[in-house]
Amino acid sequence: MADAEAQSWRIDELARKAGLTVDTIRYYAREGLLEPPVKQGRNRFYGPDHLERLERICGLRGQRFSLAAIKAIVDVDRPGLEGIFAHTDHAYTLEELVARAELDPALVNRMREIGVLPDPSEFGGESYDDDDLAVLRAIGELESIGMTQEILVSMGRMYVEHFNALQHDVLDMLSGRVNPEWSQEELRTIQQQLTANAPRLLPAVDQLLTYVHHRTLQRLTLEAASQAQSEGESQG
Repeated sequence: MADAEAQSWRIDELARKAGLTVDTIRYYAREGLLEPPVKQGRNRFYGPDHLERLERICGLRGQRFSLAAIKAIVDVDRPGLEGIFAHTDHAYTLEELVARAELDPALVNRMREIGVLPDPSEFGGESYDDDDLAVLRAIGELESIGMTQEILVSMGRMYVEHFNALQHDVLDMLSGRVNPEWSQEELRTIQQQLTANAPRLLPAVDQLLTYVHHRTLQRLTLEAASQAQSEGESQG
């Protein structure tokens, strides 16, 4: 009993251990982020599970996740899941992002409309980050070397549509919907391993996609050059 009591705290004691205010803990509880305390007579006590969950919530808040995203992440009980959504160091409003990218606001709005620059809320964020800034600067570079805005928008729309379809196919495969004969137990184990190793998963997948894309562009460029040469010779 003494050990159990040593691991049980009133809300003010839990607040001190978590480095939060009592009001903040009550707010998280109202939002469904924290399990109710254990009732013992007229008193309510919290335990190590509550403290661990609060620490995880605080870590996610520090990465600028929205409360809705935090609830989804902690409820699914997949340690490491947040690594897939990790944000970079800086946070920007849309206005700050456009100013730093030095891009035509009208072009940025079109990129938002077609999904090249998605709203941060789609990924559980509350602000834009350095990845968003990098893609806008890349778009600016393409524009500076001759791509018109119409080409950029058309190309962006194609990439978004095809990548969405690709990712849905991958998700269907990993969930077992494509090959229902696969062992569900084995799939769950694979899903848990991938989630737990998110920091290693993302760079590896990114490298794979970059390689395939790069080689495809090289091949298509040579095919286009050969075709142009053949057409020139036939016309000559």
